[in-house]
Formats: sequence, structure tokens, C-alpha cells
Amino acid sequence: MAKKEEMEITINKNGEVEIHVQGVDGTSCLKLTKELEEALGIVTNREKTSEFYKEEESINIHQEEEVQ
Repeated sequence: MAKKEEMEITINKNGEVEIHVQGVDGTSCLKLTKELEEALGIVTNREKTSEFYKEEESINIHQEEEVQ
């Protein structure tokens, strides 16, 4: 079963935005938030969770040719 990907966005009283990503391993979280970060402006701080350092899940498809 695939993990549930979630983004929590918080805007504090000073207008600063925090984005917390859960359920995404490796650098995929950066791809997930890229457009939102670009729309909001300059990233001033990035804290990486333990999930960031996990290996990304990959899917390998291997197709074998049928021998006749």
C-alpha cells in the first residue's frame, strides 16, 4: 500500500509561510513543493526531516520477450 502524501501549510501572524511535507521519501518533497515555493517567493530556511534522507521508492518494470 502506498504512503499517503500530505502537505501542511501554515501562515503565521508575520505572513511567513511554513510547508510541512509527510509521506514522501527522498528529494521528491522538493519536487512536490517547487511550484508553491516559486509562487510564494524566496525560501529563507529549509529543514529536512528523516524522510528526506530515506531512499526514494522506485518502480522498475522489466519486460521479458517471449521465446518461441
